[in-house]
Amino acid sequence: MILQRLTRWGACAVALALFHPSAQAGDETVMHCFAWTPVKEATPADWQSFYKASDALPHKIKGILRVWYGKLVSPLGQAQLGDIDNATFHTYTTGAPVTIPVKRIAREYGMCMEMKNADVLKAYDTDPYHKLWTEAYAKVRVEGTTTFNILGQ
Repeated sequence: MILQRLTRWGACAVALALFHPSAQAGDETVMHCFAWTPVKEATPADWQSFYKASDALPHKIKGILRVWYGKLVSPLGQAQLGDIDNATFHTYTTGAPVTIPVKRIAREYGMCMEMKNADVLKAYDTDPYHKLWTEAYAKVRVEGTTTFNILGQ
């Protein structure tokens, strides 16, 4: 009887927490996300080093709250521009149509880091642990990423 009451009370407490207005409000954190193309020759040990280094990020860099990583459900297509002269590239950056060779690169893996605020994102690149993490990351990805940051509202 007491166990049933405690179980019901616990379920009610969880429901109240989930449906409380502050639980549904947008977070003011920053999501730093990126997708990459894996190195085909990466070994299982390389991947394990990357996972271990990534899992340590919230413990090593102050302000990183959580990390998520894994294979993307659907690869993202990234266009890689071929040889292009400066004038044509300038025209391309203005949004005007140009004719240039392109190659599709599939971004098959992704990672997101939830950070406390934009200041953490600014400081993240210069943190000493970032260099160690980057060494592990470099072994599992082809140079270049597709990166974006989401500012919570």
